[in-house]
Amino acid sequence: MRKTMMLVAVAATLGGAACSALGKQVFQEPVVALKDVKLRGVGLTGGNVDVVLSVYNPNEFRLDATRMTYRVLLGDSVSFASGALDSRTTVQSKDSTFVTIPVSFTYNGLGAAGRSLLNSGAVDYKVIGDVTVGSPLGNHTIPFTSTGRFSTLGFGR
Repeated sequence: MRKTMMLVAVAATLGGAACSALGKQVFQEPVVALKDVKLRGVGLTGGNVDVVLSVYNPNEFRLDATRMTYRVLLGDSVSFASGALDSRTTVQSKDSTFVTIPVSFTYNGLGAAGRSLLNSGAVDYKVIGDVTVGSPLGNHTIPFTSTGRFSTLGFGR
């Protein structure tokens, strides 16, 4: 009886591991891209912007994002903003949605960006973070990075 119970436990463990591995193979990471930054307001010490991300779900099932962390860098190293968003966002199968993240910033660290805008009319940016999504195959925390260039004439690549 003891050997039978041991075999059942081993089989269950191996079966669970196989299902977990299969689930990770079937799960495709969402595609996250920075689409826009909208200035909401400025004050004496800083301001507020809305960072708009496009999130595409390549999977055959919907994804429910439950948490997102992010850092916005200007150039390669000047920290502009960071934070976390804990609201639920759903992206349907084979569909995209826009996620708007409110970001507060201070003028500290904007000096380099200001100089770059004055000198060349543009500044490079990078958004680094991760998003936790729930799916029928379990929860996955997925890192993302998006880079681009902001110019006084709008966004470019």
